[in-house]
Amino acid sequence: MSNLRDVAHRQFLRLQDEICKAMATLDGHPFAEAQWDRPGGGGGRSRVIQDGRVFEKAGVNVSAVHGVLPPEARAAMRARKADLPDTDAFFATGISLVMHPHNPMAPTVHLNYRYFELGDGSEPAAWWVGGGADLTPAYLFEDDARHFHACHKQACDKHDPSFYPRFKRWCDDYFTLRHRGERRGIGGIFFDDLADRPALELFDFQRDCGEAFLSAYLPILERRLDLPFTDAQRQWQQLRRGRYVEFNLVWDRGTVFGLKTDARVESVLMSLPLTARWEVDHQPEPDSPEARLLAVLREPVDWIPLEPRSG
Repeated sequence: MSNLRDVAHRQFLRLQDEICKAMATLDGHPFAEAQWDRPGGGGGRSRVIQDGRVFEKAGVNVSAVHGVLPPEARAAMRARKADLPDTDAFFATGISLVMHPHNPMAPTVHLNYRYFELGDGSEPAAWWVGGGADLTPAYLFEDDARHFHACHKQACDKHDPSFYPRFKRWCDDYFTLRHRGERRGIGGIFFDDLADRPALELFDFQRDCGEAFLSAYLPILERRLDLPFTDAQRQWQQLRRGRYVEFNLVWDRGTVFGLKTDARVESVLMSLPLTARWEVDHQPEPDSPEARLLAVLREPVDWIPLEPRSG
């Protein structure tokens, strides 16, 4: 590996260890680990808890893959980055996690940070970083939303005060089920194709955002994981999980990239919940907690005060 490849990969492995240790302690069950090799080059380390005490399903994956880009993957990249160099050789490393708690009052959470490089490995012909973290509750607790966003704003502000407002809105825009006119969740931060400053500076930024994850999510989880809930609330959770599945299979670029580059299918689809539900034309009762959540998903809220939205 080139130095940048190695630095990024090791950083993601350390974060995986840190998060898995904390979550396994909370759940009381260890993560099952699978080491896998990709036929075209590289591989990964996938860790999953399934049917645990706290988590119905929780997975934390790290991969480092390389080889030749399929034409459709390259075409998708060129649609975002018109100045790509004329090479199909690539390297990608990243960490991706999704956690689906049993309790409907405890939110699903997603995190992903990655480094991508084009070239033969001696000197990058092009490189960039991306990622973020976002929260997907079935029931909205505004204190939780403010806490999650505040932790990520603090991590962003260490590097650039423009990062949080920019990446918060990017998150709202990206995690949108366009066919339904609603967001997947209540957001967080998201960025992609960043290469506007030295790579090691952006790695430090990713590190600080990754290390903010436990302080952002664990207190929320601990407050909500033992709250009482009804069968109707569980059913609503299943419907929201259906929306989660829709986004990941229809709109998520990471899922599409993984499947098109022959990554381990079980790891790519680790983000999907064990259980979900779809109903025809389901509408929550007016002024119900379910309706209040849906209103926020249709019109994002600035949980930390920002400049007024334009447009």
